[in-house]
Amino acid sequence: MKSKIILAGLVLLTANYMSSAAQAGDGVAVTNPSAGHANLLGSSHFAATDGEHLYNGVCAACHMPNAMGATGAGSYPALAKNDKLATAAYPVMMVMNGHGAMPSFRDNMTDAQVAAVVGYVRTHFGNNYTDPVSLDEVKQVREAK
Repeated sequence: MKSKIILAGLVLLTANYMSSAAQAGDGVAVTNPSAGHANLLGSSHFAATDGEHLYNGVCAACHMPNAMGATGAGSYPALAKNDKLATAAYPVMMVMNGHGAMPSFRDNMTDAQVAAVVGYVRTHFGNNYTDPVSLDEVKQVREAK
């Protein structure tokens, strides 16, 4: 029951942000490229392509704008100064597959978007993992489903 409440809250936060983002024109708008799969956002895809806009528009609602995480209706881990980000494969798998209260963004982000947002988090918020996240790494996780 608790996870359903958390998921409902995430859906409402994301929908509210997407509505605001579309009105403000900040580049995180959602598109609907006739994909027939269902996910947190249905068949919608984020339009933003750079990691900073994707983080601010998608991730910051739970992980917070400063990436320090939060505890309340759920527990959202800090991404700031996070040793688990040292290997790009871990955050790529988390974004693609989700875990616990975190939804999968596999059907909502392209490989390039996943690489961009993971790369952004790995090089910001006190993280200094500067090796780039390759499209091949993301593609391997996508195909491993």
